[in-house]
Amino acid sequence: MNQVVQFKNVSFKYEQDGPWVLKDVSFTIYDNESVAIIGHNGSGKSTIAKLMNGLLFPQEGEIFVNGIALTEESIWDIRKEVGMVFQNPDNQFVGATVQDDVAFGMENRGFERELMVERIASSLEAVNMTDYRLTEPHRLSGGQKQRVAIAGVIAVSPQVLILDEATVMLDPLGRMEIMETIKHLQEKDQLSLITITHDLHEVIQTDRVIVLNKGEIWEEGTPRHVLNHGKALQHIGLDIPFISQLYEKLKEKGIYLEKAPLTMKEMMEELWTYHSNM
Repeated sequence: MNQVVQFKNVSFKYEQDGPWVLKDVSFTIYDNESVAIIGHNGSGKSTIAKLMNGLLFPQEGEIFVNGIALTEESIWDIRKEVGMVFQNPDNQFVGATVQDDVAFGMENRGFERELMVERIASSLEAVNMTDYRLTEPHRLSGGQKQRVAIAGVIAVSPQVLILDEATVMLDPLGRMEIMETIKHLQEKDQLSLITITHDLHEVIQTDRVIVLNKGEIWEEGTPRHVLNHGKALQHIGLDIPFISQLYEKLKEKGIYLEKAPLTMKEMMEELWTYHSNM
């Protein structure tokens, strides 16, 4: 697979005499891969997001996007490939209406008008916001605002989409709807999707999970592999999903399932298999 994003021995701190927020971090994100980067508050995960998009530069190490080293000279080329959705969509709104806001990024990049009209329509349709194209953004609900922010990013067709705690301000239903929308877009447009979060419920549908702790990579693997470290994850300040908590309780009672379930359906299947083999 093509290597889309590479961090090579990256270290970063916000102040010259301050502590290291990231310490010797190395990982690779591949083409059309969905990766969750998780960790407690202060673990360095949002700093990674800002480094990927050139909002910050590392003091040590190198960052590559599509093989291009991130520098002050290459930053604008890299930002064409990396789109970011932040946790507060109000910080991204600049247009008087929804369609104006979606058009903003394309205008900055000199898209032709016909293409812009086409992209506005297709992007709003992709996030189910077509009926709101003439609405003022501040009149939208939190979930609707986040959908518009996503539409504005995908309209410029980035190769990498970063969600930096993009669902933290939403209720559980809104969070689920946004993640389903993003998953659909990732599969349709062949995006590399990077989800920055401390909510382990969001990692189940990803291909791979990178766990940060105190600025270093603590663990890396599939969602099932990572969530199998239930108690250890809690120890470093992460709340594990209910299914993982139940799995840990069953182990304490001497009930060992063949694999760590990720969903309620898998839990029922594992319990049925366990019961059948008794």
